[in-house]
Amino acid sequence: MTENNAELARRWRLVLGRYADRQLAVGEGDAELEQTLGYLYDREYKARGHRHARGRGGSLDPSALTALNWLGKARDLFPASTLERMERDAIAKYGLNELLKDPAVVDGLDAKPELATALLRSRGKLDPATAEAVRRLIAKVIADIIARLRPAFTTALTGSHSRHQRTRHASARNLDWRRTIAANLANVDPETGRMLVEDIHFATRRRRRNLQWQVIVVVDQSGSMADSVLHSAVTAAILAGLPGVSVTLLLFDTSVADMSHLATDPVEVLMTAQLGGGTDIAQAMGYAAKQVRNPSRTVLALISDFEEGGSVSALLNTTRGLAASGVTLLGLASLADEGEPWYDRGMAAKLAEAGMEIGAMTPDRFAEWLAEVTQ
Repeated sequence: MTENNAELARRWRLVLGRYADRQLAVGEGDAELEQTLGYLYDREYKARGHRHARGRGGSLDPSALTALNWLGKARDLFPASTLERMERDAIAKYGLNELLKDPAVVDGLDAKPELATALLRSRGKLDPATAEAVRRLIAKVIADIIARLRPAFTTALTGSHSRHQRTRHASARNLDWRRTIAANLANVDPETGRMLVEDIHFATRRRRRNLQWQVIVVVDQSGSMADSVLHSAVTAAILAGLPGVSVTLLLFDTSVADMSHLATDPVEVLMTAQLGGGTDIAQAMGYAAKQVRNPSRTVLALISDFEEGGSVSALLNTTRGLAASGVTLLGLASLADEGEPWYDRGMAAKLAEAGMEIGAMTPDRFAEWLAEVTQ
């Protein structure tokens, strides 16, 4: 067997574990790797009804390891990137709640958004004793996201912008290149096309003056929208802390939960969210319409996969009414850092015809969009 084939066989043996063909022997030095992988991923094979062959040497049953001993072994055997995936699978996919009961384990986890959303999806299946650990993990994720996104929202919605007038503060950042070019058009050399710049214009910068805007964030909390629910809660918290912006935060399935009073506390919003269930967008939009105070100074962002389980005609009528009144409407198929969202394109097209702009964007792009429509 060539070296490449031998390595391929070794990898397949580690993938298949105890369920591998007898001819795929455990590689020299791979026993601990197989045992550690098997402790976690044999659950996948068992869930699919697979049975392993008997009489194959020492037992590798999951009972041979405790969850915490398994984690210790995994940390010694695998690189950080692999360990991160295994930890996420262990907690969110295979329900090893014992890991969450150890504060040291929780503090040591690399809390990524993927882990938080996985926990949110499976939160109802977790041991109540792990609720505090779940909260701590989600709080770590949210703190990281806020630190990354807050500057984008702050700059976009309260930052400075240029005015076309002279200033003594000459810098490249303040160069008004449009007026500079216009003022020096007569100084262009017809032979070379080069411009002799004699009259330079700079722009002063002043802070953007926001009048009061109401931003209504309407979030579909069906299971497939977990990533967007996470980022929506963070976005609402950031917006709620900005001057001149009031936030109405609504989560919905077949009913509507008004979370506006918790908009500044995204952790509590997420711990309260009930992911899963049906979808009644019409009811949620009808509720949102009643919250509008000044239509011309209201932005309504519907974050959903647009799979309407309620009345389509009622949804479209409400959307048309909001658009006609002057409310700025945006339908987001996704509000997350990455990933191509699946959504009902037919329903999205109908909403677009009714006056709602449809898109899928990252939170920082959403900040830019809000800045554009609230000038």
